[in-house]
Amino acid sequence: MARARIIFGGSEREVQLISPGVTVFGRSQAADVPMDLPFLSRKHFAIGADGEYYVEDMESRNGTFLNGNKVNKAPLSHGDRIEVGELTVIFEMEGQPKPAAVPAQIVEEDLEVEVERAEGEFPSQMIVGLPEQLGKDPIIELKSKVHDLLVERMDLRRLDVVRTEEKELREKTRNVVEGILSDLDEEIPYGTDMNRLIKEILDEALALGPLEDLLAMSDITEIMVNRWDRVYVERKGKLQLTDKKFVNNEQIVTIIQRIVAPLGRRIDEGSPMVDARLKDGSRVNAIIPPLALQGPTLTIRKFSKQALTAEDLVQYKSVSREIVEFLMLCVKQRKNIVISGGTGSGKTTFLNLLSGFIPVDERIVTVEDAAELRLPQDHVVSLEARPPNIEGKGAVHIRDLVKNCLRMRPDRIVVGECRGGEALDMLQAMNTGHDGSLTTGHANTPRDLLSRLETMVLMSGMDLPVRAIREQIAAAVDFVVQQARMADGTRKITHVTEVTGMEGEVITMQDIFLFKQEGFDENNKIRGQFVSTGNVPKLADEMRAKGLDFPLGLFQKKT
Repeated sequence: MARARIIFGGSEREVQLISPGVTVFGRSQAADVPMDLPFLSRKHFAIGADGEYYVEDMESRNGTFLNGNKVNKAPLSHGDRIEVGELTVIFEMEGQPKPAAVPAQIVEEDLEVEVERAEGEFPSQMIVGLPEQLGKDPIIELKSKVHDLLVERMDLRRLDVVRTEEKELREKTRNVVEGILSDLDEEIPYGTDMNRLIKEILDEALALGPLEDLLAMSDITEIMVNRWDRVYVERKGKLQLTDKKFVNNEQIVTIIQRIVAPLGRRIDEGSPMVDARLKDGSRVNAIIPPLALQGPTLTIRKFSKQALTAEDLVQYKSVSREIVEFLMLCVKQRKNIVISGGTGSGKTTFLNLLSGFIPVDERIVTVEDAAELRLPQDHVVSLEARPPNIEGKGAVHIRDLVKNCLRMRPDRIVVGECRGGEALDMLQAMNTGHDGSLTTGHANTPRDLLSRLETMVLMSGMDLPVRAIREQIAAAVDFVVQQARMADGTRKITHVTEVTGMEGEVITMQDIFLFKQEGFDENNKIRGQFVSTGNVPKLADEMRAKGLDFPLGLFQKKT
């Protein structure tokens, strides 16, 4: 009787050899001794006994070595070493002293001879022991090969592909992929989940590849692709590196084109930046080389399948009930509100919430760069800006749409974000009968927001004195709602500030509500409370003058 001592990665184990008969070693679960090692073929070599023991290579990809020499079939003696890459199998006869477990060392010149002989039989990166193999992911390599073969085989059925519905196309493509994988059976790593592999290949060929799984996860709010092998997500306000990878950078560009093409947009060297949206409304920004130095970069702000309600935000401690009740009152009393905050602070989410408070019997026109707002009212007209076409023509900017919507008899105008000259048109609309309008802007404080509005008005090209601009702002904007992303990743309303008028050259403001931070709890989450400053807004007098009740209890100062 004989046994084999298997040594790999600093560990070893023994297996009893079949006698008479053969013991098959390989990556396949059908092998007598299965081992999940990428450099092994599914059935790599066998140790047989027919009077005497022998080792036989089973037409493996990387070959079988006996005591440092490549063999097809050779007799075995006690202590012989069978080697494949970093794997060593020591043949032992019972009753004989145990040989030293020292893996064979192939001298440098022997390795060079073997490499030279192997070239032409298979790619150099598949040769066991070559440095090119280090860091290679066998699944990525396999996917790349499958995609190349898929393009060839699907090209033969081009007309069928063009005329096929999405579901049927996926099924036909699946059949082709299964045939390719059957042909590449020897290259499939041991233990691979075939259903998962096929799904990933289909997602990459027909959908958004590795992004599909991330888009399906409800707790992920943002997806950031820095390059093919660096995909980050934002989960609960914190950035995390995922294990998702693309086949290569070219695949990212293909997926970007797949996103923007249905929207009539393009991305190439002549137009290397693009904004777009997914079918579910998620916001997409992409930028490719030569502007992105490490490779194509893709950022997706996920669109929640269910719009957050006021109750949700109160439960998440993003805002207090008192603030929600007050802002609901402001919207219904047609006050102009600007939501201010940094990138990712939740401005659009809160704008969507406030827009939902607009009475259902009013006509609302929304203007956005990429349509994200989902208003519950029926009487809503949604307008979306358009970039230039491939000839550099046909662009429709936010400002053009704001001007146009004034001719559409709106009761309310909701602009997704003011970034430039459209701020002047928005202010003029607020001052000329379209009160109760809403928009957002990038700024760190309410005071900074007013300064940003000044700058944006100047970007319109109108040569207006600063005082005139400030008077426009003071007359148009009633409240600034400041939103912030906190150190622990949570998002909170930090200020509700009223614009009260002008004193000399300065716009005057007063805080109505504030968030006061009080430190961190045991889970490193921010502790604090929303408080009323005790300042009563001008809205109180306006409502009393109309004979309406005003909830003064909301403004009792808390200490």
